[in-house]
Amino acid sequence: MHLTVEEALSIYPLSEAKLIAGSKGKHRIVKSINVMDAPDISDWIKEGEMLLTTAYLIKDNMEEASALLQTLNRRGSSALGIKLGRFWDEVPEQLVAEAESLNFPLIQLPFEFTFSDQMNGLFRAELSRSTHVLQNIMEKQKKLMQFALRPVRSRPLFDSVSEVIGHSLVVVSARGDVIYNNSEYHPSQLLEGWPWQKRNQRFRVGDHVSYRTPLLQGEKCSGYLLFCAIDPLLLPMEESLFVQGAELISYHIHSGYEDYFEQAEHREFSGLLRRCLSGNLSYTDLAKAALDLEIELLQSPFCLLLTDTAATGEERQGELLRLKEEYLEHPGLREVKGIHVIIDQGLLSIYPGDRQRPEQFRDLIQVCFDNMKFDKGYYPRAAISSCKAKPEGLKEAFAEVKDCMGMLQGGGVKGNVVHYRQLELNLLLGQIPAEVMEKYWNGSLRGLLSREPEYVREMLRTLEVYLENDGHVNETAKKLFIHRNTATYRIEKLSELLDVDFKKINDLMRLKLVFMFRRMLGRD
Repeated sequence: MHLTVEEALSIYPLSEAKLIAGSKGKHRIVKSINVMDAPDISDWIKEGEMLLTTAYLIKDNMEEASALLQTLNRRGSSALGIKLGRFWDEVPEQLVAEAESLNFPLIQLPFEFTFSDQMNGLFRAELSRSTHVLQNIMEKQKKLMQFALRPVRSRPLFDSVSEVIGHSLVVVSARGDVIYNNSEYHPSQLLEGWPWQKRNQRFRVGDHVSYRTPLLQGEKCSGYLLFCAIDPLLLPMEESLFVQGAELISYHIHSGYEDYFEQAEHREFSGLLRRCLSGNLSYTDLAKAALDLEIELLQSPFCLLLTDTAATGEERQGELLRLKEEYLEHPGLREVKGIHVIIDQGLLSIYPGDRQRPEQFRDLIQVCFDNMKFDKGYYPRAAISSCKAKPEGLKEAFAEVKDCMGMLQGGGVKGNVVHYRQLELNLLLGQIPAEVMEKYWNGSLRGLLSREPEYVREMLRTLEVYLENDGHVNETAKKLFIHRNTATYRIEKLSELLDVDFKKINDLMRLKLVFMFRRMLGRD
């Protein structure tokens, strides 16, 4: 039984009783009813219990009557009902005053009804209420199931769940961001005590009780669902409806392209960006819409980052979501506040282009990859565009990252993260016929290729590292784990075999082209 004293007094035949003191305590919860038939009854009273008595045991001793009232109040009893006409014709004024000072409900029960009449009336009312609640829950569960099975959804997920369950809803990401809130509370109130434990629990927001449940996918917690201003007398079955709503939301946020943990304006911008890239929205309109959403990324220099993995289907979707979360949580990337959109080509991110040098940005992405554990063969690749100054540059930047990604997937480029600057020359040279490339590098290395295969491999590796480190012998020796004198000897020998002068830019450029052609032809 979970009624307030006020509600209990509205149920027949208790409705014939009169609340004569302690009206400020009428919102106390009545969980059960007991009858006083022993002197030590106060020792057995439970929290929320209403005590009914004829006053037989206290009729001759007002001190004991007052002590009983104080003990009941201290133990959390909900009310004391006294039946008049047998031992008392009226409740003593001293006891009434005591109950009033304690704000403890004191009820004058009518003589013509037995205690069992009062209890049966309350039990019937509670049974009827519980049955109605159960039917209501079953109807809500049915609606949630229908919503989950519907192939096309005309309304947003969070709005629909909130409407079906009948409570205001708050969704908090695993990072502590309030990304949906249709309650009356400010995020600072809702996030009190953050971070939270991954368990269901009731908590208070302002003057009301609320309910919090984690959004779990296996062992991973992707956020929390908060139902605000709930009835503190909710049955366990009603709480199970909250858990069912959380399971439904948790399922949907781990499937499909939409990221429900994005801010609403970011989610709207993502949809507009997809339309723009597919040719259904102009870049000018996209930039204007972005400003309306208070997104200023396209109004200053920006670059694009395209990330993809070799996984397919749902596995690919899961890997892309993991990558997105890593980008959002990495300290170096979180500060620049990029926007991330999952599209057919992979995970497309827009970042400010004037915050870091290309090499620094590339290294940050590589660190993100290294922080994550990928299944065999699913290790990601990423391409970074050159910096663009205007929204119209979005088209060119998108073409750049797609071209770079194509070269990465084709195996013609070293590394997992590349910048367009690195491959700009490769893309230009890619128009040269393969047989021309083959003839060029063979002719340039003729003086070396006639030697023993092991010697050729060792010297080519030395030359490649030397060129990658811009002709610095010390760095070359360090990367090859050899002595500086050894590196110097090899470079001098290469100069002799290939008939080149490493101090001349033209000769260095020729050799750079050799390695680019070999890589593009897959001859590394």
